[in-house]
Amino acid sequence: MSRTIGSARHKALVTFIAERRLKAGLRQVDVAKKLGRYQSYVTLVETGQRRIDVVELMALADAIGFDPREVIKHLEKVAKK
Repeated sequence: MSRTIGSARHKALVTFIAERRLKAGLRQVDVAKKLGRYQSYVTLVETGQRRIDVVELMALADAIGFDPREVIKHLEKVAKK
């Protein structure tokens, strides 16, 4: 298994999350507050410096307001690199 951070799918994941946050009209600090985390956590996620596990993805989806299944379907379309 190759590294996930920096992969095409990881980049697509963080882009998806950031775009959904912006579309929802939320600031990073808003999402962080909903998660009970610091704003720097959201920055690390959105800049691709942090790996996101399934539980974190579901929490981000709840905080931002998207269906986590959407991102999985989106990532299936991204070439494995």
